[in-house]
Amino acid sequence: MLSEADLALVHALQVRPRASWTDLARVLDVDPVTVARRYGRLADRGEVWVGASPGPRLFDQLCVAYVEIDCTAGSAAGVAAVLGRHPQAVTIERPADTHRLLVTVATGDVAAMSRYTLDVLSAVPDVAAVRSSIVSHMFTEGGRWRIDALDAGQRSRLAAPSGSGGDDQAAGSHEITDRDRALLGLLSVDGRASYQALADGLGTTAPTVRRRVDQLVRLGLFRFRCDFARPLGGWPVAVTFRASAPVKHLSAIGHALVRLPQVRNCAAVTGDHNLLVQASLHTVGDILAFEGRLGDVHPDVVVANRTVSMRHDKLLGRLLDREGRSVGVVPPDVWREPAA
Repeated sequence: MLSEADLALVHALQVRPRASWTDLARVLDVDPVTVARRYGRLADRGEVWVGASPGPRLFDQLCVAYVEIDCTAGSAAGVAAVLGRHPQAVTIERPADTHRLLVTVATGDVAAMSRYTLDVLSAVPDVAAVRSSIVSHMFTEGGRWRIDALDAGQRSRLAAPSGSGGDDQAAGSHEITDRDRALLGLLSVDGRASYQALADGLGTTAPTVRRRVDQLVRLGLFRFRCDFARPLGGWPVAVTFRASAPVKHLSAIGHALVRLPQVRNCAAVTGDHNLLVQASLHTVGDILAFEGRLGDVHPDVVVANRTVSMRHDKLLGRLLDREGRSVGVVPPDVWREPAA
């Protein structure tokens, strides 16, 4: 299990994923060498990692779907392994009913989503059925989720400098170039890589990379996120709730739900139920209490079903082992043409 000191470092990196060791050490009340050594140890074991995440403006460009896949008996693990190599299948979960997968899929547009879900997925051996719920609006995604290991003063001291976050009014093109895709691939492997290391990988200069990274963040296209092996950190329970809410109140409900600390993802979706909420919880016993909080947000929110994920095989491009440790990376180049 991760220690309290480890979790404090995780929370600090969730707030400022690329903060200097000096800034992190000042808040954690240790010396910079200790912080760097601790992160290196955790990263080497695949228990903590920093990567790139879609920013809010990027969701305006992409097509995202939550896809349920029925597999033939005994084949779910094999299907998950195949899909793990697909950059479009950014997250793969195995629910309690062992013949199904829940896959978060992202593509460059609706046409690419149709090719991936209708042509590529249906051709994968042992896939029996595919059901897709297209995201019409993403209220929040996993990169905004925070654990609670730092006090308010520590969080305040780590707050990002003014102007360093995504800004709807930031000037610049929102087009993602081939160079940006390559940059995203490098940052997916190591979100704390130095600008010089990134420049070496791209064949350019460190100042050029720094300017582009800063611009992509200001434009709200990219952000950085820290993830960790959740079962080892005390969050072994992941639950997906599908619910129905009045359309005229859906936006207000979604923005209210994202303020609940357990919520990892929240989206308006197509299909029989127009709201999908994913939560990270400490115990199975917390499911009922959290579902009650969903109802407290608005009396007309009706939960239709809840699905407990027994294991994540992939999380935003990271391949995971049974304990949630990172064992590899498939950069989520969601703009690539879907192929088996």
